[in-house]
Amino acid sequence: MNSKKIKTVGVVLRPSTPELKDSYNKLKKIFNTYDITVLIEDNSAKMIGLDGKDFKSICLDCDFIVSIGGDGTLISTVRKSFDFEIPILGIHAGNLGFLADLSIDELDSFVQKIIKGEYIVDDRVVLEATVIKNSKKVKIYAFNDIVLTRTRVSNMIHIETLIDSKSFNTYYGDGVIVSTPTGSTAYNLSAGGPVLLPMTNVFSLTPICPHSLTQRPVVLPGKFAIEMKTSEERALIIIDGQDVHELELGESVHIRLATKTVKLMHKDDYNYFDVLKEKLRWGD
Repeated sequence: MNSKKIKTVGVVLRPSTPELKDSYNKLKKIFNTYDITVLIEDNSAKMIGLDGKDFKSICLDCDFIVSIGGDGTLISTVRKSFDFEIPILGIHAGNLGFLADLSIDELDSFVQKIIKGEYIVDDRVVLEATVIKNSKKVKIYAFNDIVLTRTRVSNMIHIETLIDSKSFNTYYGDGVIVSTPTGSTAYNLSAGGPVLLPMTNVFSLTPICPHSLTQRPVVLPGKFAIEMKTSEERALIIIDGQDVHELELGESVHIRLATKTVKLMHKDDYNYFDVLKEKLRWGD
């Protein structure tokens, strides 16, 4: 239950999808009906022939942000807005998503509930990765996962993993996935990793095509921080499947759960297991 009066919302549209203009116009009309101002982010606005505001202003001036597209659009929006701690509402432009679970046709009735404070704010943990490059710390946030993998298909990779500077494991194969509970149903699941409930304060490490069959996924408590490094060749660090960084020889990446969380908005009858059943045929 939330009692804060909603005055202004921001909107981000999936890139390269100008056909979302109709959905945006419908959304704007619905919010305006309830005296809620709608601001659209610059790039999204240009895509559909409108004027918009820069993303930072959207985060500062709005009560929450609506992402229209799919889970990828929502993840990108979450990562860009993370420092502002603004809630995100995901509207899917097609099939139900794990994160974008509201349809545009459900929006009118949901806004009525928002006004009454009848909605859920779901806190999700985020991975924080720190890479030291040229004596400078580069900080990166991941909502789904951080993947360390090889730079060349022909080579396997050694990834030494430490906890509190003590050896934990060495992964030898195609790489390793460090996943949040939110990301556990993405690449992590495809690689044989566990499904983690979104409300848990944990993260998982799942090897990708390990050379040894004794290598298995492991779930670690959120209080742990890990260090990962390669000793024989460079590695790629892939963030949420969207950004790529290089890890040079002698460099390491420190990964832990961030102190802040992401706030996702849902209908008050939201049930994660219903989404699992819809998307994964869970329990069939």
